[in-house]
Amino acid sequence: MLKQRIITALVLLLILLPALFYPSPEPFSALALVLIAAGAWEWGRLNSCSQTVSLLGALVCVLLCGLTWNLGLLHRSVPMVWSVVGGLWVLAGGWLLRKGVPVWPSIPAGLRWAAGLGALWATWLAVAQARVIGINFLLSVLVLVWMADIAAYFAGKAFGGRFSRGKLAPSISPGKSWEGVWGGMAGVVLLALGWRWADQAWQFAVPSLYSRLGSHGVWFLLLAVLFLATMSVVGDLVESLIKRSAGVKDSSGLLPGHGGVLDRVDALLPTLPLAMMLISFSTP
Repeated sequence: MLKQRIITALVLLLILLPALFYPSPEPFSALALVLIAAGAWEWGRLNSCSQTVSLLGALVCVLLCGLTWNLGLLHRSVPMVWSVVGGLWVLAGGWLLRKGVPVWPSIPAGLRWAAGLGALWATWLAVAQARVIGINFLLSVLVLVWMADIAAYFAGKAFGGRFSRGKLAPSISPGKSWEGVWGGMAGVVLLALGWRWADQAWQFAVPSLYSRLGSHGVWFLLLAVLFLATMSVVGDLVESLIKRSAGVKDSSGLLPGHGGVLDRVDALLPTLPLAMMLISFSTP
């Protein structure tokens, strides 16, 4: 399994890195569109849709993203879009986690399907816009999510159960602990402060997420990154809730050793749009 995970990760890096560092954002945006379409197909399968409907969902997602691209929205500020999407993630994510696994099948299938496609479209637009802003900015958002996940894993392994009486969400993801969440938060705070310092020391042409948020003061920066780290956990837990409802471990087997596309981007689904929302009202 470990060998398979490493091989898959290396192949993905060989594909993603040239697209990411290409001088123009188009190759990366196109590659992100392929991944989002695959995620839309997985979404149909997680919601018990037929193969035809799942493929139709992927096609709808491609058409929505293609239309958005054609209209030039990758280069336009759309703060209202990010406010609506971010607000829905906060409200719907909190409601789902409070109600638990049994609530998911009670939601009308068509609404679930459409909401998932909308979330995937918003994620693609956010990541494409972030790449248009600049590589330093995009990486600062992506690494925030990765840091939250990695730091939470090691903190949970080292301290899980030592300071809190219960698990984070035992009926959804029994392995996650509160100590892991706190460790992830600490890791994100250190990352934000360190990256902001690097921006100032090395004078990158494009400010990172942290420099943009820090323009409103260090307390705003800290609150913002803690909020984004919290929402990355929400994204992870919501996908776990849906998979548990569907009775599956992975969203698909598209990425051998890693599960599916949704398994890799679940924490990014709320975090990317919310990061774009925060910088829409910030100045570098």
